[in-house]
Amino acid sequence: MKLPVERLGAHLEKSLIPLYLISGDEILLVEESGDQIRAAARNDGYEEREVFNTSRSFHWESIAHTCMNLSLFSAKRLIEIRLPTAKPGTEGGKVLVALASKLPPSTIILIFCPKMDAATQKTVWVNSLEKAGVWINIRAIEPSELPAWIEARMKMRGLLPEPTAVQSLADRVEGNLLAASQEIEKLLLLRGPGPVDLQSIESSVADNARFDLYALSNACLAGETARAVRIFYSLRATGAELPLLLWVLVRELRSLATIESGLAGVWEPRRSLLQQAAKRLGIRKSELLLQESAYVDRCIKGSALRDPWGAMLQLIHDFSAPVNPLRQI
Repeated sequence: MKLPVERLGAHLEKSLIPLYLISGDEILLVEESGDQIRAAARNDGYEEREVFNTSRSFHWESIAHTCMNLSLFSAKRLIEIRLPTAKPGTEGGKVLVALASKLPPSTIILIFCPKMDAATQKTVWVNSLEKAGVWINIRAIEPSELPAWIEARMKMRGLLPEPTAVQSLADRVEGNLLAASQEIEKLLLLRGPGPVDLQSIESSVADNARFDLYALSNACLAGETARAVRIFYSLRATGAELPLLLWVLVRELRSLATIESGLAGVWEPRRSLLQQAAKRLGIRKSELLLQESAYVDRCIKGSALRDPWGAMLQLIHDFSAPVNPLRQI
């Protein structure tokens, strides 16, 4: 069944089910939904966790093999399957359909998938997963919805913002929920709960000497290599997590790889950045950069031998370079 992301918390308070599919490109909402399910699973005794990242060379039979042998273990287990694209291929689709038809005992299956187009949503594997479990299809927050989202988020954290403060923050993050969440947490850390006016927002941003993830993606889109590298080193020095850096860049690359579908609903400043990057890179190079991103992901997880920070730096160079001679991975 389909479940709006806003109702996930209430659902988890009542019961856990064996299968969850989370799809969408809103990084913050996708990750927070996954965190909610993991927390509920831990509270219910699911102590073991196994993660499968299904890259192009992934052997899908490993998932089937793991599920078939779960009966050998007494502990409850959470299995995560992360799809880098919404196209698992023929083999992957068959494994997902088979998994939905016979869910392993004492197991919760948690599947992450990027935003699906209309055709993908009608495929057999998606329909099978939806019938067997819960599908949380997270849609993008529209520009007109962002101020209300920010206000609700701030109030949830104990902040009481004035309308001008909410609008100012919405204008600054331009649709990036992760950046909005970071600014809210910083406000709470610096000022504590209570009223927030326009001056508080402006002071917080002005005092922010640390570059954020949103600035990194903007620099890459704008082709500003030197600035992107400075931001990268600043983020590394302040303890940023590599998977989060990678996901932010992958989100932009997916937009570039499918830019022919249009940019309706994208903020004007971001629309210009995306158009500028699309002209510089082209769809083919954007697709190659996505392949390079998958390699960085393997480095992060230890399945490739290269230093993951070095691999990420090379991806940033390739993404932001005015002329982008991509290497073979």
